[in-house]
Amino acid sequence: MAIKIKTEEEIEKMRKSCEVLSNALAEVVKAVKAGTTGLALDKIAEQFIADHGGKPSFKGYNGFPNSLCISVNDDVVHGIPTAIEYKDGDIISLDCGVYMNGYHGDMAYTVGIGNVRPEVQDLMRVTKESLYLGIQFATVGRRTGDIGFAIQEHCERKHPYKCDRELVGHGLGKTLHEDPQVPNYGRKGDGAKLPENCVIAIEPMVNLGTKDVYTKRDRWTIATQDGKPSVHFEHTLVVKPVKAELLTSFTAIEKAVQENPELVKI
Repeated sequence: MAIKIKTEEEIEKMRKSCEVLSNALAEVVKAVKAGTTGLALDKIAEQFIADHGGKPSFKGYNGFPNSLCISVNDDVVHGIPTAIEYKDGDIISLDCGVYMNGYHGDMAYTVGIGNVRPEVQDLMRVTKESLYLGIQFATVGRRTGDIGFAIQEHCERKHPYKCDRELVGHGLGKTLHEDPQVPNYGRKGDGAKLPENCVIAIEPMVNLGTKDVYTKRDRWTIATQDGKPSVHFEHTLVVKPVKAELLTSFTAIEKAVQENPELVKI
């Protein structure tokens, strides 16, 4: 395993990618409502990214056809946008990457339309909480197992949910996926040691029911085996001595959620 340490110049380039990314997802969230489609949201993201000098990281990556991964309800990750209209009660995970100036940013946010069941709203809230608990351990000298333990402790021991075992967070920079892998479960003191100025994406994917997943016939979408909902949140950040520095931001996204009357507020 070779963890790549970024220079301040490289971090600044990644910060710009992440700023465009954060604002692109906010624009998408503004448009989420019952009756819209994944293909419509995908066009919004792709146009916004292009207008601000970037390229979608996901489009064409290993053959992926779109700019957004949109995973609905029991889809965990890597959902392909479709023409199926969203309906009241759906939860929608929006995962996106931006490539600018030679560097990637990566983030995800889950929103719910209208009358989302209370137990699913709780899953959304707890998953987002677990992301920030994991981020607290993204400091110099900590290990990836410390991050995974914090996420798993919150979701599985303090709450009745299951963290996905097959999908992980990751390093990123000039390429979308670099070392180290950052699982959403683990033991304190295990895993790769985190050096200063490595950049990682932490992304809890948490299921209401079983941890077990499968890949759908489209060969991309990963869904829960029991058909119960899954939630996904993700930030890109820089490992620092005392406190991680977030490169992505939920601020504009959460403002869009608050201003969109169709979306549940968690």
